[in-house]
Amino acid sequence: MEQKQHNLLEILERTEPALLDYQDWLNVGMALQYEGYSVRIWDEWSRRDAGRYHAGECERKWAGFSGRTQSPVTGGTIVQLARMQGWAPPASPDGDLGWDDPISWEGGSTGCRRPEIKEPGDGWDPAADLIAYLETLFDSTDNVGYVTTCFERDGKYTPNRGNCDRTAGKLIEELSHYKGGIGEVFGDYNPKVGAWIRFNPLDGKGCKDENVTDFRYALVESDSMGIDEQYEVIQRLELPVACLVHSGKKSLHAIVHIDAGNHAEYRQRVDFLYDICRKSGLSIDKQNRNPSRLSRMPGVLRDGRKQFLIGTHIGRESFKDWKEWIESVRDDLPDPESLEAVWDCLPKLSPPLIDGVLRQGHKMLIAGPSKAGKSFALIELCIAIAEGREWLSWQCTKGKV
Repeated sequence: MEQKQHNLLEILERTEPALLDYQDWLNVGMALQYEGYSVRIWDEWSRRDAGRYHAGECERKWAGFSGRTQSPVTGGTIVQLARMQGWAPPASPDGDLGWDDPISWEGGSTGCRRPEIKEPGDGWDPAADLIAYLETLFDSTDNVGYVTTCFERDGKYTPNRGNCDRTAGKLIEELSHYKGGIGEVFGDYNPKVGAWIRFNPLDGKGCKDENVTDFRYALVESDSMGIDEQYEVIQRLELPVACLVHSGKKSLHAIVHIDAGNHAEYRQRVDFLYDICRKSGLSIDKQNRNPSRLSRMPGVLRDGRKQFLIGTHIGRESFKDWKEWIESVRDDLPDPESLEAVWDCLPKLSPPLIDGVLRQGHKMLIAGPSKAGKSFALIELCIAIAEGREWLSWQCTKGKV
């Protein structure tokens, strides 16, 4: 009982009677009586509202509370009133979480730890990564485009046109046979810059958009935030990722389901996808939206770091499923607009009526509990405006009332 009294009295101490209306004040008294407290507790607490306190009133009301057995007012009412005034329950001393305790991690409040991506260790099997990638994205008869050679210009490496005349089935067969390395199947690559692969099937005649035979996937890539942050956004958006590849540098390459019937529909769906990503902080280069775009090939090295497959079949199963879900949860609010263009030519403000408080033509609301003095404050305000005097230390502009 002592512990219960201590807790409830502490909560009551955090509740201001002056901020309650008459019925809530009565409810506090009924709750205290129901929980076994004395009228003295209610009376001492009520004295804090000097403007409305009347000696002996608590005792008179207290006597009328006795015998209330139907729908009693309990201590939970006091807790709720305290919450409405900003009180929050303290954390459990033994570390256990309460029902309403927030769950957070340093740097945000998503309710869980930020996912971490770790580079594979010594047991990494590059061929297995690439086989899983090919099996996930392609049918066995699909022609796959890939690039292992590049040229250097002004210190920057650019991939060549590459190959596009071998099927996924053939590549998987050879990768399974040659365990010595990917270079034996795809050709030697420059380990300083890595290698690339196209994620949509081609017709075997070229590597341009017109050579794409099925508009299945799009590339989502951003280097505007850290790797772990990118991974968190991808998971939070539940993007329909078929394959997720670490680029070996500062970005992830998410191969996302688009499932379009033609090039026009592909562009439309990719624009929608990129817009959602942009609003979530993933700033994506729009050059990536081409269906014949190159992406980083898993299973190779890039300047001493691994380009590796993080996972497959992440998020929603299809673009249609994801689009229906994302449209059901997003707020549809317009994009924020910058004030930079109008900041130096803002509209002229109305003349002040009460300096620092109210301008002419604007509205002001004076609120407070019963008997708080609202009417007298308004009378004084009217006089101050009529005579051009101060009101509650604020200078008023003289005018008609």
